[in-house]
Amino acid sequence: MAASHVVVHTGACPVSGIWGSGGEPHQRGRRRRAGAQEHSILGRGPPQVLAHESDRRHPGWPSSSSVGFSASGPERRGCHKVGGQGCCSHRVAGLGRRTVAVGRGRGGPPRASAAADADAPNVASQGSEVGPVESASKFVAAFWKFVRPHTIRGTLLGTTALTAKALLENRHLIDWALLPRALRGLLALLCGNGYIVGINQIYDVSIDKITKPYLPIAAGELSVPAAWLLCAALAAAGVSIVATNFGPLITKLYSLGLSLGTLYSVPPFRLRRFPIPAFLIIATVRGFLLNFGVYYATRAALGLPFVWSPSVVFITAFVTLFATVIAITKDLADIEGDRQQGITTFSTQLGTRAVAWLGIALLLLNYVAAIAAAFVLPGAFRLPVMAGGHAALAASLVYQGVRLEGTRFSQEGVAGFYRFIWNLFYLEYALLPFI
Repeated sequence: MAASHVVVHTGACPVSGIWGSGGEPHQRGRRRRAGAQEHSILGRGPPQVLAHESDRRHPGWPSSSSVGFSASGPERRGCHKVGGQGCCSHRVAGLGRRTVAVGRGRGGPPRASAAADADAPNVASQGSEVGPVESASKFVAAFWKFVRPHTIRGTLLGTTALTAKALLENRHLIDWALLPRALRGLLALLCGNGYIVGINQIYDVSIDKITKPYLPIAAGELSVPAAWLLCAALAAAGVSIVATNFGPLITKLYSLGLSLGTLYSVPPFRLRRFPIPAFLIIATVRGFLLNFGVYYATRAALGLPFVWSPSVVFITAFVTLFATVIAITKDLADIEGDRQQGITTFSTQLGTRAVAWLGIALLLLNYVAAIAAAFVLPGAFRLPVMAGGHAALAASLVYQGVRLEGTRFSQEGVAGFYRFIWNLFYLEYALLPFI
């Protein structure tokens, strides 16, 4: 059993032996081991307790940035740079007139004197204090990541485009007094979106730690209980808004969407484990329910019965197939985590290259059908926009596929490809009011 050791603070980094900022070069020093003895040391500056960064996981020390506390209050005691990295990041606290170095015994837990051990919890509590403004800012940032901004953009664009299309078809019925109701409907859809992607993160956290460690639960920025509270609040708010504003049919459709999102992620169902049910759920919610529901609710608000228009039939069919592509390509980045968790997807079965080109082929089929519809139904669509716009999008998709092939389907290439797929999704809704 190694004994505790003592380090004399003479301008050098007291644990690693790297020299301080007094003009001395960086070099390794030596630790003096003094058996089980503990020495008091008189030196310049305020008295300190020092713990090496390797001890940061010990319960007595804070896990946040190193902060020193001297007689004059908190201060940061910066160590020096070695190869561009901080050398130690010691944690410091005042202890009267003596300095004790806290060391790690060989193969054992961190060791410290009685005085250091008694004050360690105080260091942790003082070092971890965060102001209310900073706490609120961190929570907002975590919440924004929690609701997955790329899906939020899709919901915003889809809702706006379908509402605009219904209004442009009935311009004489436009009433700005309906705007608050429309905004409440949009808020309800965003709440539903947040619930579905949020509950998925709760149950996918072990996979996300491997494939998406930046997500807030996987990164430790949002606790699982807090995530559950957010999901419950989002679902309750969404259902309440819809039930009080849009009638029984839309309320049932909205509840169906939430239920399908729950079945997708939550055991014992967890249908995301099975490729076909997984993509059918995503295609149904993102394709049919969103498009039909928004168009139906908009016409109802205008006092009109529901009637399928050619453009809405087109966008509903187009986006349903597009959502299928999103469903199968979203797993490209999750192959490693899905395999470790025993989850079967098209990506784990067929491989990255095959699934990427399958997605490209399905989207090209979508674009060819759109171009054909422009010629077959010239009275229903504007030929230059319908044919020309989709031809341009198809060409950009082929170019992106060639680029992905050039990256040999690297992780960065796959991530860029998936982002591009979502950009095409946004552009389709941007075209809708003009086709």
